[in-house]
Amino acid sequence: MKRLGLCIWGVRTAWHTEGDGEFFCPECGGDRAYHRRTGTRRLTLLGMPLLNRGSAGTVIECTACHRQYGPEALLRPTTTRFSAMLRDAVHTIALAVLTAGGASGRPAREAAVGAVRSAGFTDCTEDQLLGLLAAIVADEGRYRAASTELGPDSFAGDAVEGCGGWLSIELHEALEPLTDHLLPQGRERVLLQGAHIALADGPYLPAEREVLESVGRCLSIPLPDIDRLLAAAATTS
Repeated sequence: MKRLGLCIWGVRTAWHTEGDGEFFCPECGGDRAYHRRTGTRRLTLLGMPLLNRGSAGTVIECTACHRQYGPEALLRPTTTRFSAMLRDAVHTIALAVLTAGGASGRPAREAAVGAVRSAGFTDCTEDQLLGLLAAIVADEGRYRAASTELGPDSFAGDAVEGCGGWLSIELHEALEPLTDHLLPQGRERVLLQGAHIALADGPYLPAEREVLESVGRCLSIPLPDIDRLLAAAATTS
């Protein structure tokens, strides 16, 4: 507020709530409810609004601490959403490695079940994974037929050898969104979970190695680091 003679004037922002939801609040350090609000600046005289002075933009306001952030705050997943993304990523990697050749060995199947349970699917069983693998094999046949009809510009060109086109797409969809929210050490840990599954019943099969390299690329891990990590895992298993 400013004083001009006997008049008191100033600029205030009037906020209007347009929506709400849940987000991760950095100030609170956890998931909180938010209001999406847009503001209009107004010139006031003696506390009474007179003239609009333009837009104050859109903010995301935490309903707990009332801290305001830019709309980009919603790009960060909530803790609940991040846990689900990580769980789905490990589940997809486990299926990809087993599809590449590890399903025939019980140690690999048990390692896959353990990794999936640790990631959050606590009720996962070996029978469930085998059922999903059977469905993937069936779907892969339909996928190949569809890709042939679509021609050379279809998704078939992105298929990972030993993994199949359908599951290759699943890897990209599960891992690439996760990459932006993981530190390099976290990305490496996700890759190593797949490596431990593949190594549970012996050295990497060529198809397993191809799948793991694809996992590393989806996680934006440089190729030299992928080779280093996979080699280190092989020497310690």
